[in-house]
Amino acid sequence: MTETTTVKRRLPRWLKATAPGSEGYLRLKRLIKGQRLHTVCESAHCPNIGECWGHGTATFMILGDVCTRSCGFCAIATGRPEHVDEDEPERVAEAISQLGLKHAVITSVNRDELADGGARIFAATIRHIRQRCPETSIEVLVPDFQGDWQALKTVMEAGPDILNHNIETVPRLYPIMRPQATHERSLDLLRRAAQLSPASTKSGMMLGAGEQRQEVELTLRQLADVGCAILTLGQYLSPSSEHVPIDRFLHPDEFRELGDFARDLGFKHVESGPMVRSSYHAEQQVTDLERRAVRAAAAPALEQVTLENTAVDGNPT
Repeated sequence: MTETTTVKRRLPRWLKATAPGSEGYLRLKRLIKGQRLHTVCESAHCPNIGECWGHGTATFMILGDVCTRSCGFCAIATGRPEHVDEDEPERVAEAISQLGLKHAVITSVNRDELADGGARIFAATIRHIRQRCPETSIEVLVPDFQGDWQALKTVMEAGPDILNHNIETVPRLYPIMRPQATHERSLDLLRRAAQLSPASTKSGMMLGAGEQRQEVELTLRQLADVGCAILTLGQYLSPSSEHVPIDRFLHPDEFRELGDFARDLGFKHVESGPMVRSSYHAEQQVTDLERRAVRAAAAPALEQVTLENTAVDGNPT
C-alpha cells in the first residue's frame, strides 16, 4: 500500500490538486494583499490553497513571514524577523470580518528572539476577533514558546476555541525535521493547554519522511494520553531539494487505517488523508457547546479589553 520515491519523482495520482483560480480564491488573495497580511497557505506552499481559498477559508500568519528556526520540512524563510507590527491583530480581525468567516485559524512563525515568543500578539489577535466577529470560532496554531508556560497561559486566557500545536513527526526524526524543538516539550505544551482551558487541543503529523508504522502509533498514543482531542495526518511533501527528502508516498488506504487507529484511541475528530494539512476542514472541528464553554471562560479577559478601549476613546470598539 506504499510507494517509495525521491523528491524528483512525479506525484501519485491521489496527490494531484486543482490549480487555484476561482473567484473566491482571487477575492481572498486581493483582501490579504490589501490588508498587508501573510498566510501560511502561501508561505508553506499548501496544496489545498485553491480549495480552501475558494471557500473563503485561510490560515492567517501573524508576526511576519521570517522564522527564527530552520525546520527541515518547512518552506518558510529563516532569518532575522522585522519588528513586531502592533496593528496586525486589528487588521486580521478586519479581514475576517470582511470575509464573513465562521471559523478563523491564526498561526505564526517562530519568534524566539521575543521574550514571550509572540504570545502577546496572539492574545491581542484573539481578542480583536472576538470583539469584531463574536460568532466566529477561533483556532490558534502556536509554536512551543521554548517551554515558556506563562506565554502559553497568556494565549489560553484570551480564549481560543482550539489550541493547535503540531507534533509534526516521530521523536527519532526530530534532529532533521525539528532541530530546535523537542518531542517532550511539544507533548508537555499540549498537556498544559488542556489543563488551562476548556478549549479543544489539536495536533498533527506529516507522514512519509522516514518514520516507521510502530513509531507513528506510539506517537498517536502519546498524544491521546495528554488529552489531545483533534488530530490531522497528511502526506509529507518536501518543499525543495534543500529540505528533508520524501521517503515514501503513503497510499490513501494506509491513511484510512491510521485514522481508524486514532479514533479507537479516543480522538474526538480525525482528518487523515494524503492531502490533509493542519487546518484542513478546521471549521468542522469545534462544536457549539465547546464555543459556549470557551467564551464563558474568556469573558473576564474580553471585558477587560473592552474597558481599556473605552478608557482610550470613550466608546467601546
